[in-house]
Amino acid sequence: MTETIERTVAAAPARVWELWTTAEGISSWWAPEGFRTEVTRLDLTPGGELVYTMTAVAPEQIAFMEQHGMPLSTESRKYFTEIVEPTRLAYRSVVDFVPGHEPYEQLTVVELAPEGEGTRILMHVEPMHDEEWTQRLLAGRANELDNLAALVAA
Repeated sequence: MTETIERTVAAAPARVWELWTTAEGISSWWAPEGFRTEVTRLDLTPGGELVYTMTAVAPEQIAFMEQHGMPLSTESRKYFTEIVEPTRLAYRSVVDFVPGHEPYEQLTVVELAPEGEGTRILMHVEPMHDEEWTQRLLAGRANELDNLAALVAA
């Protein structure tokens, strides 16, 4: 069953679309606090690929990663399944980082709609292989949307 996260941000849909579909935009808000995102490939077409590396940069995050034997940088891949500028974006994330679990793909669908002076964002998130990992995913996606809202409000 798909989970939905909703936010309204203080920017027009065209601006939110730009932040979600360009390397510069993604790099400016995608990473959680204490991490940096660097986009290395972005092919915004159906079937096209987004490849980015997320790196721990703050002392607390570096210490956490080292303490748990995790690399400071990880490369992630997403494949676009639907692109309807500036209202709908869908992508499958490659989940190949779960210890003891075969790699699989997870779908996220983003809908953008004008709402007053801003944009209403609906993010539909397909669950992961179990409840714990699904809750981690939802927390991460909610954090991304909080970062996006803070960026456009600044």
